[in-house]
Amino acid sequence: MSGTEKLYQDDAYLRECTAKVLAVTGQAVILDRSVFYCQGGGQPGDTGEFILSDGRMVKVTDTVAQAETGEQLHLIAEGETLPEVGEEVLARINWERRYRFMRMHSCMHMLCAVIDAPVTGGSVSDGRARLDFDLPDPVDKTQVTEALNGMIRRDRPRHLRWITDAELESQPELVRTMSVSPPSGQGRVRLVEFEGIDLQPCGGTHVARSGEIGDVRVAKIEKKGKQNRRVIVEFA
Repeated sequence: MSGTEKLYQDDAYLRECTAKVLAVTGQAVILDRSVFYCQGGGQPGDTGEFILSDGRMVKVTDTVAQAETGEQLHLIAEGETLPEVGEEVLARINWERRYRFMRMHSCMHMLCAVIDAPVTGGSVSDGRARLDFDLPDPVDKTQVTEALNGMIRRDRPRHLRWITDAELESQPELVRTMSVSPPSGQGRVRLVEFEGIDLQPCGGTHVARSGEIGDVRVAKIEKKGKQNRRVIVEFA
């Protein structure tokens, strides 16, 4: 499993950090600590840049987990200078892009509160996201949009806390997703709570208050099976 300290799990607003290069494999760099979100849970990995010890800048095009080991890989653009193992670099994310993901991922938690049904799938993209619900009956696009924006405008604070894997197993009602397991297996699981709105295990990045999400609209609701409704949300 990854030896990288994931600074974004405790503070999603960190934009940069200094870090030591633990390994370089192909065009991928492993750091001892990172502010770069690693792709997972339907949220894309961060992009950004490294500033090397000699002042040169290299582009980070994606951040993904290595399939075999779970190590967090920072993918460097082809042709860029790779840092040396042991070198200290300044790792800086593309903040504007990340913040849009934070807002939209948080919006999906609001959507879980609006539509009370198990989630069968979902993904977050830049300015748009979707959740699939195990829901046989149709839902009204306008009504969902109004309820979603009403919840966002309550401007409720977001809290983070950690529980053990055993505690999560004893509270299965916390898990809303049927298709994606919560990030467990390391002894503890992070819970994300928007006060009075939603509480569930999640490894993604989120805004500090629901009001930061801003106005959104339900762009489309699709029937994807006998008991599956896909709700697509965009920034208004």
